[in-house]
Amino acid sequence: MTENSLQAIAERLQDLCLRRQVTVATAESCTGGLVASVLTDVDGSSGYFRGALVAYSNEAKMRLLEVPSELLEAHGAVSAQVARAMALGARSRLNSDLAVSITGVAGPGGGTAAKPVGLTYVAVADSSGVEVRRFSWNGNRAANKDSSARAAIQLLIAHVETLAEGNAETQVIGAEPEAQAEGAPS
Repeated sequence: MTENSLQAIAERLQDLCLRRQVTVATAESCTGGLVASVLTDVDGSSGYFRGALVAYSNEAKMRLLEVPSELLEAHGAVSAQVARAMALGARSRLNSDLAVSITGVAGPGGGTAAKPVGLTYVAVADSSGVEVRRFSWNGNRAANKDSSARAAIQLLIAHVETLAEGNAETQVIGAEPEAQAEGAPS
């Protein structure tokens, strides 16, 4: 197992969460439950992982995560605003310290000029607010899902570390950093 494998970063997240008594939940769309699967593949994950909501359709996002229909209509499912609402919904519904959400266009179809294949938003909600990051992956469907899952777990790790330091900050949507990824993960 390499240091950067999904299992390795899931183990790192679990270690941090258990040591710092932080709970985690997921709200997944384009990853279809991949993040939850990777996290629960690690023995002992029940010590910190509260659960996952896979909300693939807009109806599921509204019903399961309380994403307002107005947000979906105004911005579309693949947007920073919807990623933010999904993370907040999962944190509330699953009563966790942190919740991560992932929404994007995994491909190979479904992309548009405005929202091309590979466009993905990952958000983490905690007690101080929500951070949203935008990614543009260039792989095939499986690689884009893997890259999105990796980004979600890495963002959770960063937030667990920040929570422990007491320095969590809210990032304003529209001013999120843009991360670019070139090709499939190594």
